[in-house]
Amino acid sequence: MLNWLSTMNYLNTFEKPDIKLKYLIMAFAGWADAGEAATNTVKYIQRSLSARKFAEIDPEEFYDFTQTRPYSVRTRDGLRRVNWPANEFAWAVLPGTNDGIMFYLGVEPNLRWRTFSTSIAGLAKDQGVETVVHLGALLDAVPHSRSVRLTGTATGPETRELLEEFSIKGSNYQGPTGISSAVLEACSNNDMEYASLWGHTSHYLQAAPNYRVSYTLTETLAKLLKLPLDLGELRSAAEIFDGEVAKAIAEDEQISSYVSKLETQYDEAAPAGEIPEPSEMVKDLEQFLRTRQRRRPGDPQP
Repeated sequence: MLNWLSTMNYLNTFEKPDIKLKYLIMAFAGWADAGEAATNTVKYIQRSLSARKFAEIDPEEFYDFTQTRPYSVRTRDGLRRVNWPANEFAWAVLPGTNDGIMFYLGVEPNLRWRTFSTSIAGLAKDQGVETVVHLGALLDAVPHSRSVRLTGTATGPETRELLEEFSIKGSNYQGPTGISSAVLEACSNNDMEYASLWGHTSHYLQAAPNYRVSYTLTETLAKLLKLPLDLGELRSAAEIFDGEVAKAIAEDEQISSYVSKLETQYDEAAPAGEIPEPSEMVKDLEQFLRTRQRRRPGDPQP
């Protein structure tokens, strides 16, 4: 295990929270954030609890900037500024308690994953974190017209029991992994419990943020950690999102047919507790996308 002290020089700390931060909630933008559902969940909770930034990771040692490029933006006064990959920590007080909660939003690094992961785990340990929860979202062969599917895992017995109570099962996936797995392992090595919760996003929807998945993630996380959150705003956004998606699909006969087939396959697999094999649906989706690419604006529906 890497020495926490050796990683502190990669952290820029602006203040030190004066209370124990019991939980760390984290999410990474990019491939593990389909529909921006996971990062939007963290942002919503941060805003709800009036969280404030207290630290960040210097990106210089962890990114190949030809692969993860910074962005050039123009400020209001006409000047140009470079936005580097951001990895930021914030904290907030848990209402009605003497504890706090820590947040992390970041971008998967290209380099030095173990040092990067130990930096996050070390800071969390230093702030008194007991439980780390990673949120993710992935594209899957699931229909938007069914309840949002969640999968997850946890090391703590109480959290595992809650996941089972919510019918949230683990994944049997083995293979190449992302930075979140490395961070969770580093946290476990530092005697912190961890959990990972993933929302499954319909793979034919490209809209972001996907408020429907964000709402389900936020609602479930609030139950897991007993967070006193007002979900009214996010619930309204999810309902509007659902309505717009339903309207768009109803106006396209081809995608409506695709979704109907997916619904049938999904429902037939539901009693067994397994989602349908996506291979056949992916073939249909690829055919659908090829047809849409060939269709010119103004062409009649097939």
